[in-house]
Amino acid sequence: MKITNYFFLLPVIFLYGCSSAPGTWGWYVINPSTPSGWINIKFLLGGFGATIQLSVIAAFLSIFIGLIVALPGLSNNKILKVISRVYVEFIRAIPLLPMLFWVFYGLPVVLKSMGINANIDAFWGAILTLAISDSAFTAEIYRAGIQSIQRGQTEAAQTIGLNYYQTMRYVILPQALRRILPPLANQFIYIVKMSAFASVIGMQELTRRANEIVVTEYRPLEIYTLLIFEYLILVLIISFAVRWLERKMGSNESQSG
Repeated sequence: MKITNYFFLLPVIFLYGCSSAPGTWGWYVINPSTPSGWINIKFLLGGFGATIQLSVIAAFLSIFIGLIVALPGLSNNKILKVISRVYVEFIRAIPLLPMLFWVFYGLPVVLKSMGINANIDAFWGAILTLAISDSAFTAEIYRAGIQSIQRGQTEAAQTIGLNYYQTMRYVILPQALRRILPPLANQFIYIVKMSAFASVIGMQELTRRANEIVVTEYRPLEIYTLLIFEYLILVLIISFAVRWLERKMGSNESQSG
C-alpha cells in the first residue's frame, strides 16, 4: 500500500478512536444523520467559498506586488535596491495579526485624513493584509529564482540590444518561473492557512463559522477537529494541483534533464 493511502486512513483511524471513548466526545454536533448535525456541517462547509476566494485574490495580488518589489531590487540602481530591501525587511518584521488590525481599523482613518472617504470591509481588509504580508516573501522568492539563472543569459540578451526589463520579460522570468513554482505554491498554502486570521474582523470564512458554532454548541474539540480536516482537504488539493502543473511546465529540471 502506498504511503499516501496510509495518510488518508489516518483521519478515519483517529475518528474511530475518538468515538470509542464514550462521554468524552460529542460528535452529535456534526453528525450528518441528525438534523442539527447536518445543519452545522452545511454551515461549516459554507465557509469554503469565502476562504478560497479570499486566498486566490490575495495570492494573485501578492505575486504581482512581489514582482514589482523584486525587479527594482535586482537592478543596478542603488536607490531602487534600498527601497526594495527596506520594503521586504519592514513587511517581514510585522506579525500578520497586528497588520490586519491596522489595515482594517487604521487605514480608513489615514485615508480619511487625506480627504479620501473609503470604508474597508472585512473581505478586502483581509485580502490587502494577506497580499501585503506575503508580498515580501514572494519578492524574495522571485529574487532567488532570478539570481539562479546563469549570468550568461543576461549578457547574451544585452548583446542583442535588450534593455533590463526586456531581458527580464523575455529571457530571465520565463526560466525563473519554472524554478520558483514550488515555493510560490508553498506561499499559496501559507495564505490559505493564514486566512483564518480574517475571522477576528468578522470575515465569514471557515474559522469564523467554526467559532460561531462553538459559541452555540459548546463543543469546540469536535468542531475544530472538523475544521482541521477542512483545511487539510484544501491544502491537499492545492498540493496535487501544483504537482500536476509542475509536470506540465517541466519545472522539475532534474527529471527533464
